[in-house]
Amino acid sequence: MNEATENSTRDGFELVYPAVFADVREAVRIRMRALLWWRLLRWAAWGAFVLTLLASGVVVLLPPTPDPGTAVKLVALGLVAVVAAELAPWLTARSFFLAVRAQGEATAVVDDDGARWTSRDTDTTIRWALMPRYVETPRLFVLLTAKKSGSGFAYLPKRGLAGPGEVDRLRAVLDRNISKV
Repeated sequence: MNEATENSTRDGFELVYPAVFADVREAVRIRMRALLWWRLLRWAAWGAFVLTLLASGVVVLLPPTPDPGTAVKLVALGLVAVVAAELAPWLTARSFFLAVRAQGEATAVVDDDGARWTSRDTDTTIRWALMPRYVETPRLFVLLTAKKSGSGFAYLPKRGLAGPGEVDRLRAVLDRNISKV
């Protein structure tokens, strides 16, 4: 163990965990819910679907020659928009998961300076200034970038901690350094 890792684990603590799709999916879902543009896009997709339903009803009811084919096309177009909007988080999570899983087991060292993740081919350090917010779920701590700085995130699965008491220690480190959303 090098001196930097030894100091980090002395002042902080370590999480060790393999990538699990459910964790990544939950982290992506939380990240996307925190983004205003994503919420607006979903509402727009659902709004487009409702409008296509209404428009298809008008097309069918208009005299003299109703064209049910046009109504079906309108509804199908609205449905495609909704399905695309609803599948985007899953597809994003799947893509991210495949990349993370290929790296094997991850190790995260968390302390008052930030967090450092290492895996087979990566070594990433993130200072708290980059991820000033977090969300806690029953399974994860999801670290988020500031609202104005982008859509980045990182996650720390509670199952990677050494024991149940470590969850409170990790929460304390996060509360000292960043804000809970």
